[in-house]
Amino acid sequence: MSDRLSKLLTSFESHISIPWPSAVSSDERTIFLVYHKEDELKLRARVEEFEQATTKHNHPWQLLDITHSFENWMSEQDYKETYFEDPEYLKGIYDDFADELIANLIAKVENNQSEDSVVALLGCGTLFGFASVSGVVELLAEKIKGRLVVFFPGEVQNNNYQLLDAKDGWGYHATAISATS
Repeated sequence: MSDRLSKLLTSFESHISIPWPSAVSSDERTIFLVYHKEDELKLRARVEEFEQATTKHNHPWQLLDITHSFENWMSEQDYKETYFEDPEYLKGIYDDFADELIANLIAKVENNQSEDSVVALLGCGTLFGFASVSGVVELLAEKIKGRLVVFFPGEVQNNNYQLLDAKDGWGYHATAISATS
C-alpha cells in the first residue's frame, strides 16, 4: 500500500475520522484530494474505497460525477450544430454552462444531506477550458452542510490550486490532502 493513491486514501481516512467542528465556514468544510493527473484512471477505479473510508466513520456519502456534464449540456443546445461548425461561438456560452452545472449540482444535494454527510465531486478535470473549478467549488460549498470532498487532478502549494497543467491557479483556503500530506 505504498503507492500514491493508497497514501492519499490513508491520509483522507485519517482526516475524515476525526470529530468535525460544527461552526466552520464553507472553505473550512471543503477538502481537496489532490492527486497526479496521471493517476486519474486509477483513482476512478478506487473511488469506492474513499466512500468506504467515509461511511466507516458514520458519514453518509454522495458522489457527484461531473465527467460528462459538458457533453450532456452541449447535446441539449438548440444551436449545437452551429457551435460544432464554428467553435469560437462556444466561448460566449461557457458561463451559461457553468451556471446550469452549479444549479444542477445544488439541486442534487439540497435535500439529500446532513451535517454529517460527505458530498464528493469527481471529474473536475473535465471542466478545464469550459468552466472555472474554483467558481463551481465555491458556490457548491456554500450549499453543503457537511463536507465537500473535491477530487482534484493537479497541484497545491500554499493554498494555491492548479488544475492539470494550468499556468494560473487560484487561492482557496480549503483543507488540501495529497499523497505527500
